[in-house]
Amino acid sequence: MKLIASLTSPFARKVRVVLLEKKIECQLEVANPWLPEASQQVPNPLGKVPVLVLDDGSVLYDSRVIVDYLDHISPVSRLLPKETRPLAVVKRIEALADGVLDAAINIFLEYKRPAGERNTAWMQRQMEKVVRGLEALAQDLGDKNWMYGTSYSLADIAVGCALGWLKLRFPDLTWPQDHPNLAALYEKLGQRSSFADTLPPSS
Repeated sequence: MKLIASLTSPFARKVRVVLLEKKIECQLEVANPWLPEASQQVPNPLGKVPVLVLDDGSVLYDSRVIVDYLDHISPVSRLLPKETRPLAVVKRIEALADGVLDAAINIFLEYKRPAGERNTAWMQRQMEKVVRGLEALAQDLGDKNWMYGTSYSLADIAVGCALGWLKLRFPDLTWPQDHPNLAALYEKLGQRSSFADTLPPSS
């Protein structure tokens, strides 16, 4: 298998963490989806990463699809519950973490426009999504050790990757002070080799 990914993409990091947790060997091909030639390198009609190229040449894209596939092909370190209701809760938390990222990435891209062309009202609306999403994630976590249940799961990976990207791109956000339980979870996740080995570059 081959994973086509950007080293700064939080969605690609989620897949890379899952690969490490499940001890699945996979070639990594680094790609920048924003370059003009990316359409030739990234076999996703939407031009997004990550993309997982299987041994038979078929491709999977969207991080949620990929991590589901990876969790099912190896029994090592199961990250998704088997029961329907717990599975739905873990996937909901993953979707919320991904949604926080979607809103934050929208803001990050808008900042790349000239100051006079930025839609500040739209950016504020996106930031409100980030704030509400983090509040909901903090409420989900509460005083538990993990995002769902009593063990580490995909929910923790998704949340950890989202928080890591926010620290990288929005270091002035006060979520660690506003939600100390999320900050404690992030610190604990950072001690896992899967998170330490996938830290994004600073630029």
